[in-house]
Amino acid sequence: MRLLKSELSSDNIGDYLVPLINQIQRDVPSGLGSSVKEKLNDIQLNRILENGAKELVKQGIGNKNDLDNCEEGGSMENADSRKVSDRAKNRGRDELGTLGAGNHFLEVQKVDQIFDEKTARGFGLFKNQITIMIHCGSRGLGHQIADDYIREFLRLTEKRNIKLVDRELVFAPISIEEGQNYFSAMAAGANFAWANRHTIAHNVRMAWRRILGDTAGEPELVYDVAHNMAKFEKHEINGQEINLCVHRKGATRAFPAGREELPEHYRYIGQPVIIPGTMGTASYVLVGAEGAMRQTFGSVCHGAGRIMSRGEAKRSVNIGQLRRELERKEIIIRVASKKGLAEEAPMAYKDIDNVVRVVAKAGLARKVAKLRPLGVVKG
Repeated sequence: MRLLKSELSSDNIGDYLVPLINQIQRDVPSGLGSSVKEKLNDIQLNRILENGAKELVKQGIGNKNDLDNCEEGGSMENADSRKVSDRAKNRGRDELGTLGAGNHFLEVQKVDQIFDEKTARGFGLFKNQITIMIHCGSRGLGHQIADDYIREFLRLTEKRNIKLVDRELVFAPISIEEGQNYFSAMAAGANFAWANRHTIAHNVRMAWRRILGDTAGEPELVYDVAHNMAKFEKHEINGQEINLCVHRKGATRAFPAGREELPEHYRYIGQPVIIPGTMGTASYVLVGAEGAMRQTFGSVCHGAGRIMSRGEAKRSVNIGQLRRELERKEIIIRVASKKGLAEEAPMAYKDIDNVVRVVAKAGLARKVAKLRPLGVVKG
């Protein structure tokens, strides 16, 4: 997840909104199998896998502020491009800067409600502000990394005569070579994901400038945080600080103030926590709280969560009715396929307001701002 903030309020964007959404859709390829014309060569791809967004800033794409406001500075250590298969690399060569499909999206939003004025100011957010949210990851490259190592781990469990309750719960100890190799490949996939969102944000800025001109300023990064990955972190267990490998699947980090992993300017505030809802409802910005460290290893959910499978949604959703409902809410929708629109209909997801209410009441994070979608680009 990546959140950009602008200097503009919703009152200022007016007639520019539709052209901006259209330009973003042209500049950011989306949909299943989406790609860019220029493929990365081996040297370029390996550098991105090992250095992430830092490699792009070296090339003059984006700036230091983008790295400062990114988890891990946009580059995870221990990444090793040699542990990524050629098949995975070939899937990623033409995918850098693409949105993909499924629940991935790009939204132009406005800050609809502020719950915590002081923290919102610390994050640079204000009422009616135009923001841009990006949700995407490592695309086919990351998917192939997972497939490759699942197969390898299955062979390993068969060799060791380990009986699995479910093949999808296959594993390897982190202490053995196979586990270490996967961790290095996963870190490379995470770096590709940070570079991908970084590239998309760069292209959004270009579209922004093209439509709004230089006087509108440039959207700046509030924060970029990963989900669906594992990381080594220090956590307190029975009064003792221990280095743990924390798996966040369907979860995102939510660190409170004081953690050294946070950017210096957020260290006294806490980490921005981004929880998206649906294209017809809202998304939230929260801030990490101490309760998360005690109860969930500094983690919260990374989204509203589905209540319908994609197949059920396609069977249940009336596309025409959904489009009319989004139009009634004055939400501009740009989607690559009708199937994708049905799969990601608001009714297929839990109520984001209730989800965030539970997170806040559990003391895992505090509500800071509610963001309402104005325009949505999806695959």
